[in-house]
Amino acid sequence: MNLIQESYQRLFPEKPFIYETEMEYNRRLGDFNANISLSRNKITLHLNLQWKDIDDEIKIGLIQHLLLKIFKGRAKTQNLAVYTNFVRNIPIFTPKTKSNPTLEESFQRVNQQFFSSQMEMPNLTWGQDSFRKLACYNFHNDTITVSTLFQDSLPHILDYLMYHEMLHKHFQFKHTGSRHSYHNSEFREAERQYPDFSRIDKEISQIIHQKRTTKRRQQSLWKRMIDI
Repeated sequence: MNLIQESYQRLFPEKPFIYETEMEYNRRLGDFNANISLSRNKITLHLNLQWKDIDDEIKIGLIQHLLLKIFKGRAKTQNLAVYTNFVRNIPIFTPKTKSNPTLEESFQRVNQQFFSSQMEMPNLTWGQDSFRKLACYNFHNDTITVSTLFQDSLPHILDYLMYHEMLHKHFQFKHTGSRHSYHNSEFREAERQYPDFSRIDKEISQIIHQKRTTKRRQQSLWKRMIDI
């Protein structure tokens, strides 16, 4: 019995397993990522190569989590609990190889002010000129990424973005069935503790508007130059 079938039958013991399966490890997916698809009667699973040497009981929890997504179900199993606990601990053994002086200074300021300097510094990196994803925390590789839109922003703007992502690292996530809760009531309450957070949120919106307007003007200028 393969892992997909084993995961399914533990998750849905009352249902027959009527599917073909394909399971592949690769380097294309990000750290500890995986995806699953159902096409007609075939379940296909792709996992990042890092999963290959992980205990099967943890992988079964991962597969059950993905199965609940494609079958739109909710459940609690021992394997799901083991998987969730494993994911919570990924940051502990993830190598810290990425940093940036500006982001590191921001992290240290926020860590001292709000976390009593007790939080371990994650990987810190600038991302792309993203207007939608301003910053994010990836618990699969313990990395905080900030949009390059804010490379020239004042420290209090960067610190607010950093604080939000550090809260994600602090609270991690709560697992319910197939869903992970990242912005629960506890998180929102902590987020509101940041001084003048409403004012800073408006400043960020203004920055985004200004940068977007500037980018559109530049694109329009480039287009006219090309047309000429």
